[in-house]
Amino acid sequence: MILENFLDKESLIIKSGDGGDGITSFIRYKGVTAGGPDGGDGGNGGNVYFIGDRHKTSLIDFRYKHKFVAENGGKGDTKNCHGKNGEDLYIPVPLGTVITDAETGAFICDIFYDGQTRLVMSGGKGGKGNAKFTTSRRHCPHFAQKGEKTEVKRVNLELKVIADVGLIGFPNVGKSTLLSKISSAKPKIANYHFTTLSPNLGVVRYYDDTFVAADIPGLIEGAADGLGLGHEFLRHIERTRLLCHVVDISGVEGRNPIDDYKTINAELKNYSKKLSNLNQIIVLNKCDLFGAEENIKEFKKRVKKYKIITVSALTGEGKEELIKTIYNCLKEIPAYEPKQDEGFTYDKVYSDSFEIFRDEDGAFIVDGDLVKTLSRNVVINDMDSLAYLQKILRQKGVIKKLREEGCKDGDTVVIGNIEFDFVD
Repeated sequence: MILENFLDKESLIIKSGDGGDGITSFIRYKGVTAGGPDGGDGGNGGNVYFIGDRHKTSLIDFRYKHKFVAENGGKGDTKNCHGKNGEDLYIPVPLGTVITDAETGAFICDIFYDGQTRLVMSGGKGGKGNAKFTTSRRHCPHFAQKGEKTEVKRVNLELKVIADVGLIGFPNVGKSTLLSKISSAKPKIANYHFTTLSPNLGVVRYYDDTFVAADIPGLIEGAADGLGLGHEFLRHIERTRLLCHVVDISGVEGRNPIDDYKTINAELKNYSKKLSNLNQIIVLNKCDLFGAEENIKEFKKRVKKYKIITVSALTGEGKEELIKTIYNCLKEIPAYEPKQDEGFTYDKVYSDSFEIFRDEDGAFIVDGDLVKTLSRNVVINDMDSLAYLQKILRQKGVIKKLREEGCKDGDTVVIGNIEFDFVD
């Protein structure tokens, strides 16, 4: 499996559907002289979900499409008919996608498994029709509730490739060739540095079992500080359980194999202590070239921390031993677990909180969650609705707070889109 047109970071704008408005309606047809209210409720807006899709290998689908909006709920209808609920929106992402809030950086979820579905933003609730506002004292309410509006949010997506084994090493040491020999992957292979511009994944079969190997490109000295391509892809080995450190033991490019080995390990430590503590298998490649034999002896004499396998990626020599060694090592290492989901969503929980301040014209502005709730329930040109507003303002302490702030008879008070003169 090759990751073409690879993109591993993207930012999206998401919005769940607004709730549909309830309507004001009364029964009017022949034979009914005094029909009561029959306005139906609005439909709920669609939710926004992210879903894991194993067939996707990159965030390339989001390069040109950045905005995703769920369907709004429909308006209520006469005869107490409920408005249509908005369709939910499912956004497929590759496995290994970490989603965070762009504004705060808060962790939302880690899409790790195929088919894993995560609700990120709930749709707005539909407003109640006037039929729901009838009481023993209010027989004919001439107002209905508006649907709940939802907010636009921006999220960051970061793909971290999920693989059991990560092939690391300097450019042109034979990682891509080795991956093509031990798996069915067909990466681009050429005799120059940075041939591989994105991680390549390959499924390796060992008898009836399999594991996933990833070729991580572009590691050079200074990669952890942003040099070369390595800084862009070091994150993709954070989820691996085992590292195969590929070293060009022939030294044909004029580099010292031992120095190469130490340099890459230093970059891992500089980037993340966790990476530097991962188990490693050292793969000495190009062992069929002239001068490799002496270098192998020297390398084994100097480096004793990890198991060493000698191979020739070009000819396939040592391939079977390498696969067996990797498989046996993986059996001893626990599977990687995704980051624990803490249940973060963009669901808006409205409270009775409010604040009061004065604008440049001296008007008293009431703002906060309470105002957002009232703006859905109050119809300015209906006496019953305005009476409901006054009752809530008294119950929630808004009138008392206005007096404390110095509001007097005749002063202007603004609550949402409602403006009136204060009467004490």
